Amino acid sequence: MLKQYRNESHLKRRVRAQQVFDILVRHYPNVTTFLNHGSPFQLLVAVILSAQCTDERINRVTPDLFDTFPTAESLAAADPDHVEQLIRSVTYYKTKANHLVAMALKLTEQFSGQVPCDLESLVSLPGVGRKTANVVLGQAFGVPGITVDTHVNRLSRRLGFSKRSEAIGIERDLMELWPPELWTPFSTQLIVHARAVCPARSPKCQVCAIRHLCPSASTT
Repeated sequence: MLKQYRNESHLKRRVRAQQVFDILVRHYPNVTTFLNHGSPFQLLVAVILSAQCTDERINRVTPDLFDTFPTAESLAAADPDHVEQLIRSVTYYKTKANHLVAMALKLTEQFSGQVPCDLESLVSLPGVGRKTANVVLGQAFGVPGITVDTHVNRLSRRLGFSKRSEAIGIERDLMELWPPELWTPFSTQLIVHARAVCPARSPKCQVCAIRHLCPSASTT
């Protein structure tokens, strides 16, 4: 870690986080969810499918899936084998097919087929964890939430925003560091930047717009 960040106060870290966000917004304007959808239900389905799979792959699979099962009620009544065939190119498609049908069934039975807009209800659905719930809350309902996927996990620690390795701990650290109005957009900006410039291996520090604000930036 660069010397100037070793004893950084919480206040200075908050200021630096805001500077990082401001720069990323300029570099990646008008960024929103990466998954194509037309309703909260479709977004929920797409995010469940996206675990350990590329957004591009999900966006190729979901049109047929949504045409076949446009509502929670129709998906709840589906044969999982039929769902499997429609999502066969997705990672862990058998498990995800079962999750989707079970999720839709619970939506139908307990939420009148509508996606709930609170974290506790969302995480009660099969196949839905905090990461998925926060994406849906932020993108579908405008409810602030921090999405700690593999990219946010990595950049949060590289930027010195959290020293934790578990997602819930990182989420809590970022909630204290970022104002609520930035929870959703900052998460998204970090994901975009991680994919473009700061991958797990061989980060492109030399072309990174926030290099001067990053404790982990290469000095070579």
